[in-house]
Amino acid sequence: MNVRESFRIAWRAIRSHPLRSTLTTLGVIIGVAAVITFVTLGAGLQQGILGDISPDDQQKVYVWAGPPEGGDQGPLAGAQPVFTQRDAESVSELGDVEAAYVYSPIPAQSVGDGTQTIPRQDGFVATGREYLDPGEIGEGERFEMGEREAVINPAMASLFEQNVTVGSTLNVTVVGGLEVQTTVVGITQDSSSRSPLEGFGPAPRMYLPNDPYFEQLSGVGGGQQVRYVAMIAEAESKDGADIQATKDATAVYVESDRSDAGQRIREDEELTLIQRTSTELLSQLEDVLGLLQNFVVGIAGISLVVGSIGIANIMLVSVTERTREIGIMKAVGAQKRDVLVLFLIEAVLVGLIGSVFGTLLGIAAGYGIGEYVGIPYVFPTEWAAIAVVVGVLVGVLAGLYPAWNAARTDPIEALRYE
Repeated sequence: MNVRESFRIAWRAIRSHPLRSTLTTLGVIIGVAAVITFVTLGAGLQQGILGDISPDDQQKVYVWAGPPEGGDQGPLAGAQPVFTQRDAESVSELGDVEAAYVYSPIPAQSVGDGTQTIPRQDGFVATGREYLDPGEIGEGERFEMGEREAVINPAMASLFEQNVTVGSTLNVTVVGGLEVQTTVVGITQDSSSRSPLEGFGPAPRMYLPNDPYFEQLSGVGGGQQVRYVAMIAEAESKDGADIQATKDATAVYVESDRSDAGQRIREDEELTLIQRTSTELLSQLEDVLGLLQNFVVGIAGISLVVGSIGIANIMLVSVTERTREIGIMKAVGAQKRDVLVLFLIEAVLVGLIGSVFGTLLGIAAGYGIGEYVGIPYVFPTEWAAIAVVVGVLVGVLAGLYPAWNAARTDPIEALRYE
């Protein structure tokens, strides 16, 4: 019996039981679709993160103080407010530093435009003017330090029934009920984050000058210095040597007796200085995303195991149902190898069909979910090919024992089988 004839007989057997064949392939379809979907979403999320890091951001060094293990848990993990405006000014005067400024999220309760108030707890950032690159401003300009001005992104502007524009006045209410007014002087081109400290993905955000807003909103008085959770130092260029020089110079200053942060860090033995460039933060986040994706894909792979068990079960049933047919085949000269190949081909066809349809379904699901949540779509070329190969292997492994069982059937006993 040649291979072409084996394919014809196997396909005829599959078509003769359409419902059973469909249910058998469904396990493989669901498993492959789940894997492809999660791989697509993971790749899209990583590309979205890469896209959020602007070329200018690559020359920034982020500094915060927290537990030693906090550096492996993401930006600002366990960060404590230790930096002062004086620290930032002193670092900016160092020879290897282009600019330096403080950074702190502002815990808020709501934001309003005078006629409408929107509950909003996050997305308010107090920082320096240099945090926003001029090329990132779509309308208006950057805020000026010491002025009651703000820059918002399109997502924040669209929160209100009437979109906020340059020149609008907004009221920000922080935790504790304190309310301040600010004039919108700029709107960014898009709603993506401006740095890894903000997280990633589009979200409503408002950028305020730390002077005067953070001093007023922090509630610090009595001559005490206002403390910030992070400081950002910018290198003179994106050259690796310049970035490392900026990182080293910042570390030497912050850990010295001259800095306000250094004195506060040494008072608490659990705190340590943590510095990351945007590239390092990005690599760290990619590692976390990779682990998460592998975990989810592993769970989705369980469906493939279930699908392979289904194929094996149905093939065993098929062998039992076709015992007499096997006996006739052997009686007219079919060898064990012919029967083995026949049932293996049938199992492989089921796995192949399931993997192809599963891949198509996974690609469609990944595209649809990606569009819904707003992450880029990345076609998983390698994984699509892997899915087809896996489908074939599932068919081979699941059909191996049933095919071997069919091949060793005694033709005399098979002819007697009713």
